[in-house]
Amino acid sequence: MIRKTQSIGAGKTVCALGSLALLLAHPTTAQAEPLLDDAKLLLTNGISSVEGASGGGLASWSTIAGRGTERAIGISGHATLIVLPDYGWQSHGIAIGIHDRLEFAYARQNFNTRKVGAALGLGQGFTFNQDILSAKLRLAGHLVYGPTLLPAIAIGVQHKRNLDGAIVRAVGAKAASGTDFTLSASKLLLSHSVLVDATVRLTKANQFGLLGFGGDRRAGASLQFEGSLAYMLSRRLVVGGEYRTRPDNLGIAHENDAVDLFVAYAPIRNVTLTGAYVDVGSVATFGGQRGGLFSVQFAF
Repeated sequence: MIRKTQSIGAGKTVCALGSLALLLAHPTTAQAEPLLDDAKLLLTNGISSVEGASGGGLASWSTIAGRGTERAIGISGHATLIVLPDYGWQSHGIAIGIHDRLEFAYARQNFNTRKVGAALGLGQGFTFNQDILSAKLRLAGHLVYGPTLLPAIAIGVQHKRNLDGAIVRAVGAKAASGTDFTLSASKLLLSHSVLVDATVRLTKANQFGLLGFGGDRRAGASLQFEGSLAYMLSRRLVVGGEYRTRPDNLGIAHENDAVDLFVAYAPIRNVTLTGAYVDVGSVATFGGQRGGLFSVQFAF
């Protein structure tokens, strides 16, 4: 029996984020420009995706983290919980946006197998952990402004390192680390209150990387699609849905596409609360994994 415990640093992440925001928001002289201008339209920085990059819950968008415009930087931190019938998933992380052009992010994912861990011989409550470092560059266009037919277009890279290499290889994964590449196009049609996103992802990840990368069915990378559609009920409230295709690399564990229906609300300009219904299908031979996502993001 293998047992594993972990500590969650979400509280420390939020505290560090708040301290950094206070230091950067006030210039040292009357003439100096603040590093944080906190000037984006509400909700146009997106939320934190499952990999930690800005976007929707499932999809990476061409948004840049934080509330800083082209004149400044922006920072954000998040904590997310997904409750499924047989599993528990949690993540926390921090991201920085530079002049609404470049984004760097870090996220830690923790996937609790609960009773499934005992059934698989890992031990009840065994937890898979993964670190994700990502970067994103907006190449052209703008999410809100500019021609309607020219969306914000961004390329991204997400390096994932599973911290349980021996276990994921034992279930058939070819590697414990891998790198995803994304190309996203996103546009907020402000006059219609509609946001549309389409993303293509080149990936080897099994269950987002939590079960390693590549497998006996397919060892190499495959091209996958992520799509999002959202409607702004008000400047503070957005509803929408997302669909994400995923590779099916492992012979022992069929993997389904994922879908969500979400509500995002900004009670104040620096806080976004998100709730969603999430369906990820089968996970490690246990089907019907449908549940709820709850996320809080602080952004400056």
